Amino acid sequence: MRQAIILGLVLVLAGCGGGDRFRGDRVARGAPMAFGPISKACMASDRKARSRALCGCIQAAADQTLSGSQQRRAVKFYRDPHSAQEIRQSDRSSNERFWEAYADYGTRARQLCG
Repeated sequence: MRQAIILGLVLVLAGCGGGDRFRGDRVARGAPMAFGPISKACMASDRKARSRALCGCIQAAADQTLSGSQQRRAVKFYRDPHSAQEIRQSDRSSNERFWEAYADYGTRARQLCG
């Protein structure tokens, strides 16, 4: 069950989802904003719900929880969501450490942005 929740989180974050058609952007006013590899990949995604506010907010969450190399690694999930599944299921200790940090990032992004 936990794996399904985490995989769902990966797909949501990788797709830069969020927002709703009645209120516009779901990101709370005053939410942190940042620019970096995650926000750039988010803005380049083809999701209708992407916005500078949402992408900047998830970048701020990434800055709080992921190293620069981890952020660059996570950017690949935008282009290839299946690679997230491969890393999550890997038995390599480096992939397990990355996945734990990535899950923390997802939790923080939900707290800040959603």
